[in-house]
Amino acid sequence: MTDALATTATGSSAAKPTLSVLDPEHSSAKTLKLENTEKRDTLIHTEKTYQTRWAEARVFEPDAPSIDDIDFQSTTPDQLHQQFPKWMGTFAYPYMNGTLHAGHGFTASKVEFTAGFQRMLGKKTLFPLGYHVTGMPIKACADKLVREVEQFGKNFERCPVDDIIEEGPTDGATPPAPTQAETKTDLSKFSAKKGKAAAKAVKTKYQFQILLSQGIPVEEIHKFADPYHWIEYFPPLAVRDLTGLGARIDWRRQFVTTDANPYYNSFVEWQMRKLKDLGKIIFAKRYTVYSPKDGQACLDHDRQSGEGVAVQEYTALKLKVKEWAEPAQKILDGKLPDGANVYFIPATLRPETMYGQTCCFVGPNIEYGLFKISETEYFVCSPRAARNMSYQPGIFPTWGEHPQVACFSGKDVIGTVVDAPLSIHTNGVRILPMETVKDTKGTAVVTCVPSDSPDDYATIIDLAKKAEYYGIKKEWVELEMLPIIDTPSYGNLTAKKLVEDLKIQSPKDTKKLEEAKEKAYKEGFYKGTMVYGEFKGQRVEDAKNLVRKKLIDSGDAFNYAEPDGKVMSRSGDDCVVALLDQWFMNYGTTENGGDGEWANKVLEHIHAMNLYYPEAKRAFVAVLNWLGNWALSRSYGLGTKVPWDPAVMVESLSDSTIYQAYYSFAHLLHRDRFGKEVGPLGIKPEQFNDEVWDYVFARRTRQDIPKSDIPEKSITTLRRHFDYWYPLDLRTSGKDLIQNHLTFNLYIHTAMFDKSLWPRSFRVNGHLMLNGEKMSKSTGNFLTVHQAIEKFGADATRIALADAGDDISDANFEETVANSSILKLFELRKWCEEMIGDPVLVDDGAKYEHVRDNERIKNTDTIQRKSGSPRFLWDEMFDNEMNTIVAESRKHYAATAYKSALKSVFWDFTAARDFYREVTKAAGLGMHEDLSRRYIELQALILTPIAPHWTDYIWSEVLHKPDTIQNALYPEVPTAIPSLTAAREYVRTTSSNITSAEGAQIKKLAKGKQALFDPKKEKKITIFAAQEWPAWQKRYIQLVRDAHPNIDIKAISKSIDKSESKKAMPFINGLKRRLDNGEEPDVVLNRELLFDELATLRAMVPGIKHVVQKCVAVEIVSVAEGGKEGVVIHEDGTEGEKRSELPPYAANAEPGSPSFSFENVEAISVR
Repeated sequence: MTDALATTATGSSAAKPTLSVLDPEHSSAKTLKLENTEKRDTLIHTEKTYQTRWAEARVFEPDAPSIDDIDFQSTTPDQLHQQFPKWMGTFAYPYMNGTLHAGHGFTASKVEFTAGFQRMLGKKTLFPLGYHVTGMPIKACADKLVREVEQFGKNFERCPVDDIIEEGPTDGATPPAPTQAETKTDLSKFSAKKGKAAAKAVKTKYQFQILLSQGIPVEEIHKFADPYHWIEYFPPLAVRDLTGLGARIDWRRQFVTTDANPYYNSFVEWQMRKLKDLGKIIFAKRYTVYSPKDGQACLDHDRQSGEGVAVQEYTALKLKVKEWAEPAQKILDGKLPDGANVYFIPATLRPETMYGQTCCFVGPNIEYGLFKISETEYFVCSPRAARNMSYQPGIFPTWGEHPQVACFSGKDVIGTVVDAPLSIHTNGVRILPMETVKDTKGTAVVTCVPSDSPDDYATIIDLAKKAEYYGIKKEWVELEMLPIIDTPSYGNLTAKKLVEDLKIQSPKDTKKLEEAKEKAYKEGFYKGTMVYGEFKGQRVEDAKNLVRKKLIDSGDAFNYAEPDGKVMSRSGDDCVVALLDQWFMNYGTTENGGDGEWANKVLEHIHAMNLYYPEAKRAFVAVLNWLGNWALSRSYGLGTKVPWDPAVMVESLSDSTIYQAYYSFAHLLHRDRFGKEVGPLGIKPEQFNDEVWDYVFARRTRQDIPKSDIPEKSITTLRRHFDYWYPLDLRTSGKDLIQNHLTFNLYIHTAMFDKSLWPRSFRVNGHLMLNGEKMSKSTGNFLTVHQAIEKFGADATRIALADAGDDISDANFEETVANSSILKLFELRKWCEEMIGDPVLVDDGAKYEHVRDNERIKNTDTIQRKSGSPRFLWDEMFDNEMNTIVAESRKHYAATAYKSALKSVFWDFTAARDFYREVTKAAGLGMHEDLSRRYIELQALILTPIAPHWTDYIWSEVLHKPDTIQNALYPEVPTAIPSLTAAREYVRTTSSNITSAEGAQIKKLAKGKQALFDPKKEKKITIFAAQEWPAWQKRYIQLVRDAHPNIDIKAISKSIDKSESKKAMPFINGLKRRLDNGEEPDVVLNRELLFDELATLRAMVPGIKHVVQKCVAVEIVSVAEGGKEGVVIHEDGTEGEKRSELPPYAANAEPGSPSFSFENVEAISVR
């Protein structure tokens, strides 16, 4: 790319220096760099081989049962599903203005892993993918390029370097690059090759620079001035990336949105007409976030920033000026006609409190404007608010115009007297300073009600204390504070009470004031009662709108709305709120002005469907509570024209709600993503009408086949495919789409389809971090899917994606996990090859030791007891542990808990093998051929959902199975044997305790402290095993058993011997806690060991000697009750000499929990 650029960009062009810092490699400059990639390359070669095999065999191209094989009319969808179980999953189709990054891969992986598991349950499994191209982003970027090509030339050779470079200090930072859709200015640094020349900063101010940063050659960029070139260019890269990841996607079903695909276009037009007929689309005036520059509503997908920001409606009060402060009077002298009225315009959310106004605040350092409404009426507010008002008819006379007559700072108007509507202070109140006023919210004019606003109360107290400092008269802030609302918790002066209770000292105690404000509002609104005014005695909840109406009807207030946060459009416009006549989706509760019955249906389904996490369900409910009417149309961008109003298009979040249904038979309609090549059924897009769409999407009975020039068999075939694949089983998405797309999905499904066809589950995930930090091109901490696959290979990338996290919180892709997985996969593959391909088989342990000691075997793991030979405790224990892990992993996969599943199927399963391998080596047995082969087979099967290339290689090339592992079933295993499970846990715990004790002594010696023994010298370990529980425990267990299930600790305590109370009470409380937590009473109170402890310890002896340094002897002592006496247990299980005067710690032994001691020995014969 750099070479190509050098031939086309002149020395003075901005393209070359841009490339030097915006090269895609720089966007990942901070990520892990790999060396010695031979093992990775070997795995990647295998991965590509199997991807080709799967594609050639059409492994991921399922179809519904044919109507030729299963009769259409006599077989219901339920019967079809019972006879041929299915699963369908999707993730939100990606927007095609760039390549897929690791975050896309993370969301896709949740469907991908589930698809892999569902296949292994014997279900027909469908994972389709399309491409979203609707809306502004692509068109806005293309239009920028049109201007840049006109201005700078086809290869941007006329863009001067000076236009994008600024001098800047060198800081050694990694050269940053912009994100793919970013249009705001970013500073990026590069070092000029001019000796000691200063470092430069490259500003990403042009669209061609952003495309350069994505690796697109400069000579190709001009083509992107055509928005449809984006649609041609990026989808094949998505196919490349997800195929390279090994995704089980049916690519036959891919499509693009908008009129670029006439079939999909017809599908969207049908939706719109149907929703309008159902009354779900309405035409009305609504407040909408709006871009004046673009001349249309700016909805979530049209935004560069501010996604999710909604409209905030206020009551704008008109506080008429009675007397100007002297500085303001001088500024306005001669600028107002005689008889003109000027109003300060505070915006409030609490009109019911206006009776208590005692002053009005402005920010002393904020710039205010005087705006002309008419010849006789002028408003004072921030210019930002005036601009908003100008797009809300009924305020300014001309749309988009807000003529400014004068400007002044807040301090110029301090002391001005205004008339506050409804206030008891009828002689007027003063304009006073408030340093916390913001000009980014409301009108920057704030009316003061100190009785109910903690902020206001804290400010007037501060002003009264420091009147001279603020340049005001103290009496201006000492007007009577009127009780307006009575509350159960805070009385009738809520703000005063809260400020005192929370010990708020000044208006700068922002956190406490925020807490106070929230409490005051909730208490006042939900529990408050009016105690003043004509609505006295009414609940605030009811009085609020009555007071608001009274103020507006009297001309003392008007409706005002603005975005509740900053919104920037893709075109770089600072958006406002406009009152628009347009088409709306009638979303929202009745309280929000929407179709309440429809909203209730959605709420009902939210509670019925699987959302996996309670946080997700709460988020959906919250969105449902605030979401209102949604603007359906816009005039700029790409999309489908609104059928009855072709001057506008369907916006991007409204044409992408039920497209999952379209996947069910997309491949039968067209053979390419653009719908240019007619599909196998031979149906042309113009043959579709509403009756056909209604039928194929089950809005008509199966018998009610519409009359059409489409053959009946073709229509019923489409219906069969929809009947079979729907409802959608799983939809995954980032959690940020709860606030729009996912909730819209539920709305439209509930409107268009029968309840049986509504989505079964949504699984949302958090954002993906990279190496513990936010992914960002500008910091060099960025990774595309393609880069990840090239760097780590598909399976190692998939393992890191599974490890990244499962819940709704942000996840973390750790490159070290991916990198370490390469080595683990490679070595495990090599081990499997050797165990199956080059085994050394022996009859028993004796022959194992002979071969191990006398033959030169490179990998002694391959020395195995041959199939059918006797099995011992370690064999049974390993076999049982494999059963346990396989059963556990099935549950994790079923719950879509992939981090947990990975732990089971990869880390725990290989750890079980490692333990078995080491313990059988130490015991002089070696592994059993039947079990090593079973391990390899199970390892391949249970890892298949996550790392299918690796497992298919093991399945096909090592185990020589006839078919791909993609068609294999998840293993069914025997139920784990509790005694073996308990014995294995006992071995794990006891071994860990022994090695930990040794480690503690080693640490002591390293610190120069006295140790109980010298770990570097030969030693003997004595293990004390108790066969009986202490008598006192037996007594108190019986007390608890007698009292169960109504365990009264106080009653039991009366039966406790005082001399034993210190140990008895904690013991009894522990038993009760376990029972309260749901443990089975038989387990808690019977406490019988499920295994032979002494036999297990005898089997452990060789392993203990193997792992403990210089351990030459291990002695097992069976301890009698009391811990003072015991008997030595021989290797064959017989009893040996009796021991008395045992050390004190022998008494600590309990059944299943041995104690032990170390001692150095000079010379002891090895047992």
